[in-house]
Parts: sequence; C-alpha cells; structure tokens
Amino acid sequence: MSNGERIGIARRRLDRPGPYPARFWLAAALVAGVALVLRLVNLAHPREVMFDEVYYANEAQDLLQRGVEWNPETGQPEYVVHPPLGKWMIAAGEQLFGYNSFGWRICAVVVGVAAIVPLMMAAWRLFRSPLLAAAAGLLMALDGMHFVLSRVALLDIFLMFWVVAAFLLLVLDREQRRARWLAVLEAGGSTLRPKLGTPWYRIACAVALGLACGVKWSGLWYLLLFAVAAVVFDAGARRSAGVRHWIAESIPAAVGWFVAFLGLALLAYVNVWWGWFLSDDGYFRHWYAATHNLTHDRFIDPIVNLVHYHETAYAFHTTLDKPHRYQSWPWQWLLLGRPVAFYVDPNATCSASECTAEILLLGTPLLWWSFTPALAALGWLAVARRDGRAWLVMAAALAGIVPWFESMPAHRTMFYFYALPAEPFLILAVVYVLGAVIGPPGGARRRTGAVIAGVYVLLVAACFAYFYPIYAGVPIPYTDWLDRLWLGNRWV
Repeated sequence: MSNGERIGIARRRLDRPGPYPARFWLAAALVAGVALVLRLVNLAHPREVMFDEVYYANEAQDLLQRGVEWNPETGQPEYVVHPPLGKWMIAAGEQLFGYNSFGWRICAVVVGVAAIVPLMMAAWRLFRSPLLAAAAGLLMALDGMHFVLSRVALLDIFLMFWVVAAFLLLVLDREQRRARWLAVLEAGGSTLRPKLGTPWYRIACAVALGLACGVKWSGLWYLLLFAVAAVVFDAGARRSAGVRHWIAESIPAAVGWFVAFLGLALLAYVNVWWGWFLSDDGYFRHWYAATHNLTHDRFIDPIVNLVHYHETAYAFHTTLDKPHRYQSWPWQWLLLGRPVAFYVDPNATCSASECTAEILLLGTPLLWWSFTPALAALGWLAVARRDGRAWLVMAAALAGIVPWFESMPAHRTMFYFYALPAEPFLILAVVYVLGAVIGPPGGARRRTGAVIAGVYVLLVAACFAYFYPIYAGVPIPYTDWLDRLWLGNRWV
C-alpha cells in the first residue's frame, strides 16, 4: 500500500465534522429560550424553603457571610457532608438578588438551561444532525425532573451541568486528537512519537469533572469513566492512523494521561474548598492541632485536616440508612417508582370547591418510560453496528445509576433525584434510537422515520404540559390532581 493510499484511508477514519451550522445555533437558541421562559414563570413560588432547600439555601448564605457553613444556634461551624461548590453557585444568586426564594433558585435556572446547550452541541457532534440535536434539547427542556430540579436550590442540577460540560469536552477532545493525528500523517511526520500539541479540551474536561465532584462525590463515577474513555479514544486514533503496534504504543501514553487526568481533577476539586482553607471557622479546620495539643497548625495540617474531614463524611454516607418517606431504590428510578414531593399546599384555592397545589419531582412519564427500551435498543445497535458512540452513551447513562446498586445491601437512604446526572445520556440514548428509526440521508424510510420521531417528541411535550401543574405548584381541583397520580399511592 502506498503512502498516499494509507493517508487516504486514515483521512476517512479520522475525519471530523465541520463547524456548527447556523441552523444548529438557531435551534439551540430557540430551545434554550423556551426552557428559560418555562422555568422563570412564578419561580419565587413557594416563598418558603421546600425540601432540602432548608439546608442548601441557608448554607449558601453562610458561605457568603463566613466562607464556610455555620450554625447560628450554637455559634459553631456546621458539619456538612457535601463539598461547597454547589452551594457557592446557589450563593451567587443570593448575592445578586438577596436571600429570598428567587435569589436562592435563580442560579439553578441559569445552570439548568445552560446545560441544555452543551447537550445539544454534543448531540450534533455525535450524530451530525441539527434535527436530532434539537430533539435532544427539547426532550431535556420538557422533562419534569429536569424542570423541577432547575427551579429549586438543590445540588443535583449543578452536578449534572458539570458532567454534561465534561462530556462535550470529551467529545471535542476526541475530534481534536484525531484531527492532529491526520495532520501529522499529511505532513509526513513520525507516528512513533508524534507532536500532537496540548490537549486543551482534555485538560478542561478533567477540570470540569473535578468541579462536578466539588458539588457531589457521585461525580467520581464520571471522572473514572471519562478518564478511561479518553485513553481508549487515543488508542483508537492510533489504530485509525495506521500505527502498526498501536496497542503497545498506546500503553505508556494511556497510563500517563490517566494519572494526569485524575491529578488535574483532584487539583480542581481541592480548590473548591478555598473558603474552608482561608477560614479559621471551618469544621475540622484545626482538627490535628486541637487533638494533638498544638498551639497552631503545621504547614501540612490543612491538607491533613481536609483528609480527616473526608474520612468522616465518607463514613456518614456509607452508613446513612435512616428511613425516609420518599426514599427509593435505583431499580425504581427509570420506572418512576417513587418520586419526591417537594411541596404540598392542601389549602390552595382554585375554581373548584376542593383544591390542592403540589410540586412533585417526577420525570415526564412518557419520556422516562422510554429510557429502558431505548437502552435495550442502544445495546443491540452498539453490537450490530460496532458503533463506539452507542457504547459511550450507554456507559455514561449507566454510570449515573448502576453504582448506586452497590449501596442497596446496606439499605442506604437514596432518592430519585440521584439519577439526574444520567438523564442527559438517557436522552441521548433515545435520540440515537430515533436517528436509527429515521435512517441515513436519502434513505427510503427517512420521511416516515422523521414523522415517527416528530410525533414522539410532540407526545412528550403534551405529557409534560399535562403534568405541568404538579411540576410548578399550580393550584388545581383535587380530582385533577388525583387523575395525574398514574401509579396511585406510589406517587403520593
């Protein structure tokens, strides 16, 4: 095989999509605009804290005032078991709009809507279809779980944002590395130790995952998955570039990049504790000196104290088994087996004689009940097509759910909203299957497939509209509320 033929084959394998077309940005702006308007309507209702806002809204205010969480009743630092970044993000809204229901919820809105755009960007780069990218954005915008969590001051929406951002950066890194391999080949460079330049997307991906862990530790599963994916993509690029011993030559770089990836994430994670480091009031901030009768910290003590903090927090998480009315098991999440009631007002008034108002954390049923068959179809397509995109989407979807099964034997208290980081990838699974239904450009079934996909998205939108009153706390007749409890007492 001539060098020209080898480069031609490599060019086909390493080809990357071009820049985003104008119609993609138009679709992204429209979808994000719709999502923003939906989430801003009556955002301040209810004006009191609901569910875990009682913790995070108050702790965000503590961070603004002291740099650490604080218990005003005891005049002592508050012991908390989640890192501070999500609360700092909530605090940004409180700083701008005051300590009120709008202030502590507005950043959840901004971040929730912002997460839709990188999901659409990743979808376009994976599927090269503005139609499928728009479908992904619309399905997220019209999902009840995403809608509710982007209107409350909880941590999960911020975790999901950083995970989605990291996923987009991972996809861009893969494209960039493959493009640089192609440039090396076309320039006649050596494939033994090619100069591929600084992988800025990969560095940013690692930082984003460190920040995800800085919101909740469950971001660790995506850190490990994306680190492995990055080195697998590198090996695949070597193979596509025609490197003869691509496995053997990939191993040293893979080990180095895996360690560097985790190191960058760790550095980003430690930096989210800056308020704790700069404060004298943080919980366990001077633990070592206090327990060893020292008058002041040694040079290394801040890190020692932070490690001890993490040891106690880990022990708390692994032994948390206090029963809760709305707890659920991971196998129930895709089935909507136990949603969470954030707010109920049985004294609400409406046109009927008996009314109620509720904010129920419940995914749009038609969408969520599509996830399991979509994952099954995705697995079949991944094998049949030998498509790395399908494997990546499936692994990312399962990374947000499967690790929680390990906590079931210990009866750990878990909630449905723990599944939120998996939701974007579950949506991508649905979109992948919709793309398979539509078929390739010029295919015989393309028009019929597009109609089927369009009808599906419209039905999801109609389902969201039907459940909107119990997503937004709109007062409705009691009988209408009962009609929406499709699984009866499981949804009460």
